[in-house]
Amino acid sequence: MEVLNHSLTSKPFFQKPLSLLKPPYFDSNFKATFILPASRFDHNSKKRPFPFTIISCRLKSPQDNKKNQNPITKKIILSEGAPPPLATENEEVEGNPGPSNKNGVFSFAKRIPRKVLAVLSNLPLAIGEMFTVAALMAIGTFIDQGEAPDFYFQKYPEDNPVLGFFTWRWVLTLGFDHMFSSPVFLGTLILLGASLMACTYTTQIPLVKVARRWKFMHSAESVRKQEFSDTLPRASVQDLGVILMGAGYEVFLKGPSLYAFRGLAGRFAPIGVHIAMLLIMAGGTLSAAGSFKGTVTVPQGLNFVVGDVLGPTGFLSTPIEAFNTEVHVNRFYMDFYDSGEVSQFHTDLSLYGLDGKEILRKTISVNDPLRYGGITIYQTDWSFSALQIIKDDEGPFNLAMAPLQINGDKKLYGTFLPVGDVNSPNVKGISMLARDLQSIVLYDQEGKFVGVRRPNSKLPIEINGTKILIVDAIGSSGLNLKTDPGVPIVYAGFGALMLTTCISYLSHAQIWALQDGTSVVVGGKTNRAKAEFPDDMNRLLDQLPELVESSPAK
Repeated sequence: MEVLNHSLTSKPFFQKPLSLLKPPYFDSNFKATFILPASRFDHNSKKRPFPFTIISCRLKSPQDNKKNQNPITKKIILSEGAPPPLATENEEVEGNPGPSNKNGVFSFAKRIPRKVLAVLSNLPLAIGEMFTVAALMAIGTFIDQGEAPDFYFQKYPEDNPVLGFFTWRWVLTLGFDHMFSSPVFLGTLILLGASLMACTYTTQIPLVKVARRWKFMHSAESVRKQEFSDTLPRASVQDLGVILMGAGYEVFLKGPSLYAFRGLAGRFAPIGVHIAMLLIMAGGTLSAAGSFKGTVTVPQGLNFVVGDVLGPTGFLSTPIEAFNTEVHVNRFYMDFYDSGEVSQFHTDLSLYGLDGKEILRKTISVNDPLRYGGITIYQTDWSFSALQIIKDDEGPFNLAMAPLQINGDKKLYGTFLPVGDVNSPNVKGISMLARDLQSIVLYDQEGKFVGVRRPNSKLPIEINGTKILIVDAIGSSGLNLKTDPGVPIVYAGFGALMLTTCISYLSHAQIWALQDGTSVVVGGKTNRAKAEFPDDMNRLLDQLPELVESSPAK
């Protein structure tokens, strides 16, 4: 197919090259339509009813050389709207970045001195910031958080400093007792976030801008300089475009030049990774400095108000409407293994509004919390509150149980029932001990073992003439309450981080080709999978058909 010669302008009168959509575009009978602005060709365009000019021209085909019949007429209509700028005739591989958007998201960054951006985007600095954040998090894990100053006075005394220098002054002065909302930790996070944004602005965004542009090469030497290059005799660049489209490439033609790419999403992935990391840091900061936390142990049958238990953790903590909710402990009970050890404990909770109506009711257990209005209630612990007994058919009486010994997970509770004159200086009575809510061990006035009874067994026991009946063992539920507004942001950040990390493994491959007489010079490069790229290219080029001249008709 011969190239159409025109004298409209010295440069191509369309900036945006034609995209290969279907193989018929290379047919000799192809009818193309382009829109030319009327103002380019007719200075009297104001008289025209339409803002464009339709130009007809004759395109010669090999059949026209043999017979002058049915000339092919094509309508060329070029769009008036200016498409994105492309590589110039002298531009080769990388090209110059296009004009920047003055009203973009990073317009503020343009007013920052370049030296500041260069320092912030320094890779060793960013790595050092990340190690600093990790070290501070490790210190925050090692040091108990949120304790009273007396705790640190005793654990990190000045007369016996840890590692020879670390005392309570370091903890309280630098805010290590609330590490994740301390100025040192938050300042390091802000500096790391600034480095990520500077790197994105100075490095990643320009790379994406360059990768998005269509860059044509107009010399065989430029094509051969690529990581992969080959020359195909007796081949057509249009046929190569069709094969590349079938392999998932976006293909563009401009005269004898071809440009194709695929995997552009891989160029956007680093920006997505940076945004995901910023989300994670922002969510973590909001969780550390904007949450409420509290712990309460509530006996069965009693209630509490959420706002009375929760306390702020930082300067961003803001109360919410659900703080006025009242929580009632309907019942507390435990499950046991066959060996008698506690396997699980449960609390039946009811939530009431200001009007006294029940809003929600749920039985919670370990790893199965209750969530309402941004507040989460966890089952974390249990205790023995009281022992309900009947003495000599009188009662019931509630005897408070006190913790006597705690060794790890082993708990021991006890109470005392006075017998005789309670005002005597040497008062004596019956002692009752329990490790859980299953059974009660009883001792007489001399401290001798008498027997064991289970609550609700309805089996009395007589000790020194006093009849005792164990009615019930009343437990207390240990609850942990908190609000954490940063959790959705952190989850979104981690989700985006996993997605963009996977996308970053997509190879951004670019291919250039130039029709050099009857040969096609092909070159290409990729940012990943460099070892497999030549094999993929050879597989595609093997599919390219060879042009064969037909003998003239007699």
